[in-house]
Amino acid sequence: MPTSRIGRLGGALVVTAVLVAPAGAPVAAASPPRPPTSARELPLGPAGLAEQRTTTTLQPGVTLTTVVRGAVDPAAVWTVELAIPGGPTSPDPDAPPAALSSRVDADALAARVRAAGSAPRVEEVVTPATADYAGGSLGWRVRVGSEPTQAGADALRARLVAAGFTGATRYTGWDGGSSARGPWQVRVLTIDPRRFSGTLEASYGPDLERRETTSALATAAGATAATNAGYFVLDPAAGAPGDPAGVGVYDGRLLSETVGRRPALVLRSDARRTSVERLHWAGSVASHGRRLVLDGIDRVPGLIRNCGGTADELPTALPRHDVTCTDDDELVVFTRQFGATTPAGPGTEVVLDRRSRVVAVRTARGVALAAGQRSLQATGDLAPRLTRLARVGQRLQVRTGLQGSGHRLIRPGSGTSVVNGGPELVRDGRVHVTPQADGFVQPSPSIYYGFSQQRNPRTFAGVDRAGRTLIATVDGRSLTSLGTSIVETGQLAQALGMRDAINLDGGGSTTMVAGGQVVNDPSDATGERPVGDALLVLPRGSRW
Repeated sequence: MPTSRIGRLGGALVVTAVLVAPAGAPVAAASPPRPPTSARELPLGPAGLAEQRTTTTLQPGVTLTTVVRGAVDPAAVWTVELAIPGGPTSPDPDAPPAALSSRVDADALAARVRAAGSAPRVEEVVTPATADYAGGSLGWRVRVGSEPTQAGADALRARLVAAGFTGATRYTGWDGGSSARGPWQVRVLTIDPRRFSGTLEASYGPDLERRETTSALATAAGATAATNAGYFVLDPAAGAPGDPAGVGVYDGRLLSETVGRRPALVLRSDARRTSVERLHWAGSVASHGRRLVLDGIDRVPGLIRNCGGTADELPTALPRHDVTCTDDDELVVFTRQFGATTPAGPGTEVVLDRRSRVVAVRTARGVALAAGQRSLQATGDLAPRLTRLARVGQRLQVRTGLQGSGHRLIRPGSGTSVVNGGPELVRDGRVHVTPQADGFVQPSPSIYYGFSQQRNPRTFAGVDRAGRTLIATVDGRSLTSLGTSIVETGQLAQALGMRDAINLDGGGSTTMVAGGQVVNDPSDATGERPVGDALLVLPRGSRW
């Protein structure tokens, strides 16, 4: 039978509902009082698992609900998955391993393992269909061992490495589609605009090109609560670390361009009219009838993280997650928000004053912009074209804008924030996961396997039918919380009551802060990861 408790902790109202049901039986929601998220059983693991929910009011109109579901499953074991590492040149801890291959290649690898004295398993990985992806067989993996402890699997891996194999220790409860019984730890911030008198916004910190932890951004702004937000550049070889890898609008200012038409989370400071939108950007610079098309905003020219830009990008103009496309000929506009200086390198840089008049034309890139200034950087074939367009004292028309569905022009006003993400999770109350359109289905099946099929920490957000904004995290890659696959994330977002929802950056970036403390368990071994931007819930009268 469900039981519930109501009490106060540090002045905050706390409602705890403990839901317990026998295996296989449906769980009934506690009746008093209804939590801000849907009280129905979460679609994680088999039906009938125990759930404990705790709801805390953080400030008027803002609650934090924590759900702990299931328990450690003794049937889940540790194993060694033979793989090719994600790549020694990438510092990204979330870089997926190249763990899948054809059946022929998997059998050949297994034969080598047997010859070395171990007993491998060759397993087919099958992924479910989504709104735009047929799913089915992703490929075959080779695993060795079924150890009750990680230490046992680590010792087995050491022996395999000594024998010339490459592999990673994994817990089978992290497998997408496994029948593991948990546990899961889910946290949901709910912002009700009917009661909310604070501010909801996104922040990138002092500048775009440096990363900060979510907790540092929350502390600097005096936020009541915060989570990490969009994807960002991590590898210096892919651009400026910390720079959003997709659209970014902060207090109405467009500071990062879109990735194709990948979805984005659109927020207003009063927490009203939160939406998930597929946006596209356009920009140009013109003078005396001549016009050049902009390629980007506040990013290193020639490096396009997640791709999805112009037709001359290589290897593709389509979105491709965690891939850095290149383009030798680019025109990028910079603001002071980028960093202390603009990126240095060959090309042309034109500096503009606050009235868009040219104050300098430089034959190399890299300058510290003064207050009110911005600049245009051109590389390759576009460098001489920009030089011909710009003359000192001349005014240039620099335009950037966002388009929504139906090519309608969107003009973000003061107090509007937009952060990038993907894939879409829920549309009009139905699970609607879109990995194909958003660049997660790629020629290498290991990309989809690592990001989408496997269970990982996740951050996601959306809006319910009552107009409340919900921002959620799921811990993962641990024994205290398994994480979710991307399809499970969509199902979870729907079960929490989201009418429209989007996946944000996850993995080691997943962080939630409340009351000045990190309340979840970030998965990186080094602790909380510095990120590109964060979503902040601020008290009344506070602005970042």
